[in-house]
Amino acid sequence: MGTVNALINMVNLGLLGALIYTFARMYQTSKANFTLGLIFFCSLLMINSLISVYSYITMSMLFSDLLVPYLLAISIAEMAGLAIFLKITLE
Repeated sequence: MGTVNALINMVNLGLLGALIYTFARMYQTSKANFTLGLIFFCSLLMINSLISVYSYITMSMLFSDLLVPYLLAISIAEMAGLAIFLKITLE
């Protein structure tokens, strides 16, 4: 199940990459500080997802089997939130 967590976090990385790209294009045209804040926020979330993927790959044997479903739920909730955020951003 740790592999599923890692895959979901890789999807999150893709969504965050799309958001950063979109906000960077917006910043080029508007030069709005708010857009820079969104880029910074997404970058921090990307660091979180990178660390999560790394930990699932290298330290999955240290996670309790009872903990994994909760981590999976957190990753799925993050993925849903990022997908909605990207959808709203692209509209």
